[in-house]
Amino acid sequence: QVQLVESGGGLVQPGGSLRLSCAASGSFFSINTMGWYRQAPGKERELVASITSIASGGITMYADGVKGRFTISRDYAKNTVYLQMNSLKREDTAVYYCNADIKVNPLYYGVDYWGKGTLVTVSS
Repeated sequence: QVQLVESGGGLVQPGGSLRLSCAASGSFFSINTMGWYRQAPGKERELVASITSIASGGITMYADGVKGRFTISRDYAKNTVYLQMNSLKREDTAVYYCNADIKVNPLYYGVDYWGKGTLVTVSS
């Protein structure tokens, strides 16, 4: 059973920093793209950042609203993705979800897996 477990959320003041982590565990063949999404109250879930597999070049992408403030990285050996969030704003308050495209069987396409989410609250 594949699982994604997030950690690192919490309460932070505007302008502060937080680092989220997400580790994939279980039995699988490979992990393709990993990413972070967020969902604020009353809003739809949105993509924050993603990073491709090392075989695909480890290419990163960011939503416009977080460029220059957030950094996504990945430890391929530990099957873990990180999101370093700096200069946090009140509008960054949301539940942050880890997502990974995981290939359980090498003969089939990857499947989307989701973590349960971790709450980030930016408030003074």
